[in-house]
Amino acid sequence: MDKNTITIILILGMAAIIITVDVLFFRHQFWERLSANIGIVLIFIAIYFRFIAKL
Repeated sequence: MDKNTITIILILGMAAIIITVDVLFFRHQFWERLSANIGIVLIFIAIYFRFIAKL
């Protein structure tokens, strides 16, 4: 697979995880949901730069 395909899969996975965490755990808690979403995005950015950006 090329780099663009892997990036799209990574972004779709990140969106799915964010939506799932929002719905299951933080439905009515704004600040907790925001901080969890920022943490998830930072983890996915780290994964991207660690494994995919070098391709």
